[in-house]
Amino acid sequence: MATLLLLSDGEGGDLDWSLTSTVNGFARDLPHPVDSALGFLGEYGVPLASVLVLLGAWLWARRRPDAAESVAGVLWAGLAAGAALILNVPVRALVERPRPFVSHPGQLDLLMDHQANGSFASDHATFTMALAVGLILVNRRFGMVALGLAGFEGLLRVFMGVHYPTDIIGGFALGTATTLLLAPIAMAVLAPFVHAVARTAAAPLVRAPQRGRRTRVAPGPARSLPETPDAPDELAA
Repeated sequence: MATLLLLSDGEGGDLDWSLTSTVNGFARDLPHPVDSALGFLGEYGVPLASVLVLLGAWLWARRRPDAAESVAGVLWAGLAAGAALILNVPVRALVERPRPFVSHPGQLDLLMDHQANGSFASDHATFTMALAVGLILVNRRFGMVALGLAGFEGLLRVFMGVHYPTDIIGGFALGTATTLLLAPIAMAVLAPFVHAVARTAAAPLVRAPQRGRRTRVAPGPARSLPETPDAPDELAA
C-alpha cells in the first residue's frame, strides 16, 4: 500500500488527481437524476447488492451435498468483509489522507454529501472485494458476480468524487489479503462450528430441509371379480 501512496503525494498527485478529475468530469455531462441514481448506487445500492449475492450463495450452499463446508465458506466470506473493514480503521488513521474534494475544493462535482474523513483506503472497495474473494473460494459463479459488483463500486466511488483511484486499489488489496490470509484459520474454526450447528435445532440454517416425496405404487394387473352364476330361471307355474 505504501507503493500506491508513492504514486501520489499523499493528497492526490498528478496521475491520481488527473484520473479522479477525468472520471468525475463525466458527472457534469449527465442529467442530475442520473447522477443522483449513480450516487445512491455507489453509497448504498452496490454494497446491498453484494450482500444479496452472499445471501443467494448461502441458499445455494444449503442444498449442496457438502452443505456444512459450503455454508462455512459463505459464512467466512461475510465475516471476512467485516474483518477487512475493522482492519481498515487503523490504516485510515495511520495514513490520514484527505479526500479529493477536500484537497481540491470546488474542483469536483460531489454527487452526495460526505464527511471529510480519511480517504485511504476505501471502506466500500474493501468490503465488496473481501466479500467477492470469499465467494470465489466457495463458488466461482457467485464470486464473479460479486467481483463485478466490487469493480463497479470502485469506479462509482471515484465518479462520485469521494476517492482517488489508489484509494480503491488499496481497498481491493486490503480486502483480498484479509480474506486469503485468514481463510485457513477461519475455516479451521468455522467448519467444525457449522457441523455442530447442523446437529442442533438450527440445522435448517446449514442444510435445506428435504421435502418428503410420496412413493407411487405402480398399478398392478386389474383383478376381475369372480363371475356369479346366473339366477335360475323361475319355474313355470
